[in-house]
Amino acid sequence: MHEREAVVFDLDGTLTDTETIWDRVRSGLAVTDGVPWPDDATQKMIGMSTQEWSAYLADVVGIRGDVRRRTLDAVLAAYREHLPVLPGAVEALHRLAARWPLGLATSSSRVLIDASLDIMGVTDLFEITLTTEELGGVGKPAPDVYLEACRRLGVEPAHAVAVEDSPNGLVSAHDAGMRVVAIPPAFHPPTATQLAVADVVVASLDDLTVDLVERLLGRA
Repeated sequence: MHEREAVVFDLDGTLTDTETIWDRVRSGLAVTDGVPWPDDATQKMIGMSTQEWSAYLADVVGIRGDVRRRTLDAVLAAYREHLPVLPGAVEALHRLAARWPLGLATSSSRVLIDASLDIMGVTDLFEITLTTEELGGVGKPAPDVYLEACRRLGVEPAHAVAVEDSPNGLVSAHDAGMRVVAIPPAFHPPTATQLAVADVVVASLDDLTVDLVERLLGRA
């Protein structure tokens, strides 16, 4: 009997070029509140769950008030004004959805997931979408979100491919036991050492072909 297979995507930095929006919004809050922005804050928060980055902004940076709401409202407004979709993202999703069930495993907030997929016109291509904030706030690099995505898809991790861009995301998918495709972003790209956990590294979403995924699953 043929094992069920699936492909699970990250969102920010993988399908949408939104990490710069997040950085601009969060560092802007620091400016508004008159507190310094730590040099390593951006890198540290990539992959954090909503609960984790909210706590970081409040406790480490010193952002005041309802940090979560202030951040999400500003990010959502920016998405609605212009969501920067990465080249080839929509085409890649249609290409792979014709062959495998798709999942989404992200540290983004539910309201931003739903808005992003709606703006892209790809909501119906995903069998499941999952955010780390729905798992009690355990963000990447912990494997929890990918393990749960595979469970909901009814697929063994070894028979699923994850598509990721960030160091924390790559570790998360690798430690879940999945095949991992890395697409390094222009914004804070992983180092060669961090990319080494991926099974394959490609330059863009145009390189994410059915043949490539089939080869990876054949090695599972």
